[in-house]
Amino acid sequence: MALINEHFLKLQKNYLFADIAKKVNAFKVSHPKANVISLGIGDVTQPLCPAVIEAMHKAVDDMATKKNFHGYGPEQGYIWLREAIVKNDFLPRGIHLDANEIFVNDGAKSDTGNIGELIRWDNSMAVTDPIYPVYIDSNVMNGRAGVFENGRWSNVTYMPCDESNEFVPQIPDHRVDMIYLCYPNNPTGMVLPKEELRKWVNYAIKNDSVIFYDAAYEAYIQDPSIPHSIYEIRGARKVAIEFHSYSKTAGFTGIRCGYTVIPKELQVSTIDGQLHQLNPFWDRRQCTKFNGTSYISQRAAEAIYTPEGKKQVCETISYYMENARIMRETLTRLGLKVYGGENAPYLWVKTLDGTDSWRFFEQMLYNAQVVCTPGVGFGPAGEGYIRLTAFGEREDCKEAMRRIGEWLMIGK
Repeated sequence: MALINEHFLKLQKNYLFADIAKKVNAFKVSHPKANVISLGIGDVTQPLCPAVIEAMHKAVDDMATKKNFHGYGPEQGYIWLREAIVKNDFLPRGIHLDANEIFVNDGAKSDTGNIGELIRWDNSMAVTDPIYPVYIDSNVMNGRAGVFENGRWSNVTYMPCDESNEFVPQIPDHRVDMIYLCYPNNPTGMVLPKEELRKWVNYAIKNDSVIFYDAAYEAYIQDPSIPHSIYEIRGARKVAIEFHSYSKTAGFTGIRCGYTVIPKELQVSTIDGQLHQLNPFWDRRQCTKFNGTSYISQRAAEAIYTPEGKKQVCETISYYMENARIMRETLTRLGLKVYGGENAPYLWVKTLDGTDSWRFFEQMLYNAQVVCTPGVGFGPAGEGYIRLTAFGEREDCKEAMRRIGEWLMIGK
């Protein structure tokens, strides 16, 4: 009989958002007339911008003619999109990349989950806490995380981010091989200033570590002093891999497109000390396991970088950030402690009176018919918080705030 990869047996029973869906569905069954508003899962609600739609229609027309038909594309992504990425996302920030350092994908989730294949299973790892669950779960699957005990994985260094340190992760007091950073942060919505990010780059250089830097929400940064890319820090090209996504930037959650940057300067070592670039190994991995992102999706992504596309995407981002402002100001006025929501589409809200996250989730669902995400689902340091997203419709956000206000006032 074939034997299962037993590391999968170590995974927690359900993915966080599957647990939420089950609880919400159970509520809807018992309350069929309730109009539930979801501010929990970070899916977008605004339609694709006109420039993207036009590009997709043209791409579909291309596929209908023998002359312009596209079959298998390059696994790394079409050169015209990779060059547009370099020209628009990096050169304006003084970052010089080669198009061959860009790998187009079907969204950042895939690559953040798969990137650990490049590093030996017994390398040590550190994560901010709270954290996007995919980072840890993907390492559980390959045996790197160890054993789950008392809410923590034994081989993972947790770096708590909470009120006591103003949500700034502290550098470990020991060496680790792999470091996961996500800024603007999911779930807290907080950002790292350049001086803090520089500490991480210096640590990685000193300790020969690799930083996996998830910049999926960089387009939401409003403060001009906050870095959009880790490559704005000198030396980062030697130690960092960066992930980008069009999902939240341009509403591509249903289109699927993003990209990963692996600089050619980034090297890792074999046990006997031989140095190897990671870039060609990721290229080899993609050519073996990935058939490339669809032509239509890549043409859609290319349209984001046109003058019209840039303007329209900025308008959509402004819409969501106005939602965040409304939510942040309302919840603060109601007496809740709210973090994030200024440079990111996420709000990190402290529960009242020390109520645990899942209990507060249930109270909000049953008393206000509003869905949030329990903070503890993102890690031990998330206990006592919930996450709200600003990706809803404007009227739904306003109505949700009204309901939460009524619920909290009744409880006083």
